Amino acid sequence: MTAVLVAHAGKNGGTREIAEVISEELRALGHHVDTRDAADVADVTPYSAVVVGSALYYSRWRPSAVRLLQLHADALLERHVWLFHSGPCGPGAGLAHVSLPANVALLAARIDAERTTTFGGRLDPATAHGLLARLMARGPRAGDFRDWDLIRKWARDIGRRVTTEVSL
Repeated sequence: MTAVLVAHAGKNGGTREIAEVISEELRALGHHVDTRDAADVADVTPYSAVVVGSALYYSRWRPSAVRLLQLHADALLERHVWLFHSGPCGPGAGLAHVSLPANVALLAARIDAERTTTFGGRLDPATAHGLLARLMARGPRAGDFRDWDLIRKWARDIGRRVTTEVSL
């Protein structure tokens, strides 16, 4: 059994829900998984693998996810690390690949993280915070654009790779 941390950062719960589904899939493959808000992660050393996800707001990662990568960069370099972000909304959101913000791309290179995966996001008018988000939530970008099958498949791939690479 491999210990895996799945950390998430977001404002409205959509990224947390993705992290929970990833955790479920990893547990189903026999891994011990802790799911935590990125702001609450004090130590990554108990884990053989780490998954970090952030909501994208205006093409930026949430500060708590960036801080996790910065504070634990040395320890993350010694672990298998996968990154994801969620956020594209509207028609075609599931097909979009969004590049990492420059500061996160530098951190990802420093810790030798796997290529980042982009998942569609959720924009719910009832939970949208801020004027711009509320305005966007009135248009075609409103809705849930997360592809749960794709998310589950990605998580299972991580689970198989962790099993193979860590047990060697």
